Amino acid sequence: MQEQTASQFTLRPLGETDLAACHRLSLALKWPHSLEDWQFIYQLGNGFAIERRSDGQPPALVGSALCWRFGNAYATLGMVIVQAAQQGLGLGRQLMEQLLQELGSRNIMLHATPAGQPLYEKLGFAATGKLHQHQGSAMQSPLIPLPAGERIRPLGVNDIARLQALDARATGMDRSQLLAALNDVAEGVAIDRDGEMLGFALVRRFGHGRVIGPVIAPDAVHAKALISHWINTYAGSFIRIDVPDASGLSEWLSEIGLTRVDTVIAMLKGAPAKKDPGLQLYSLINQALG
Repeated sequence: MQEQTASQFTLRPLGETDLAACHRLSLALKWPHSLEDWQFIYQLGNGFAIERRSDGQPPALVGSALCWRFGNAYATLGMVIVQAAQQGLGLGRQLMEQLLQELGSRNIMLHATPAGQPLYEKLGFAATGKLHQHQGSAMQSPLIPLPAGERIRPLGVNDIARLQALDARATGMDRSQLLAALNDVAEGVAIDRDGEMLGFALVRRFGHGRVIGPVIAPDAVHAKALISHWINTYAGSFIRIDVPDASGLSEWLSEIGLTRVDTVIAMLKGAPAKKDPGLQLYSLINQALG
């Protein structure tokens, strides 16, 4: 086998024309993302690619990494992939160092596999919790009763500002641009009490099914009511949901037929965001965006 050298690899900005190759990288890892999922997240951030050059062959994309900014203080990063045949050459570290340089002094969040955690720790990230991925072709979920005077209703065209405000309180970050983009591709419901929005849940197509998230609610009972609404709406369809361990929802999701298939580590470089203790993010948009 021909020995590989650093001169064979080029680190450069990721372009929209690279997304089909990025999709092939993620398929090799058995990630469920469709090409449309890649296109959606790419439009909201930016990233870098590593391509390999071999004599007589066109350049081949062998690595990717993306990041997303939320105001001037926070960011997330993800979709860090290095082709299996090129691992062990330091390419993942090169991608990460380029992203960190790109994001500057922002406080940065990511979700790491156990295999990737040591590299992220060397780059200054610390573990803050766990995230559980649940999925399955959901059966009917028991209805969760709400207190008197509260109801679940569809989101309307005039609700986006309230979504953005609740999300900012629950996450401590300005994700208004992200919520506006999600609003264009997702269905949503809110819990309403006398015209006040207490929480909401979005669902959208993802991979070969749908993903529920984000889910923002004042407590676990309201979060379960929102999640149950979408599970029952799409009973029998493939559903995915990513919930923080601190949400306390993982065991309940398993009980209603959504199997826990993976657990990753939430990590942070910098200071945590200041969140409203009266609201919580019960389900993520996805592991990359948070």
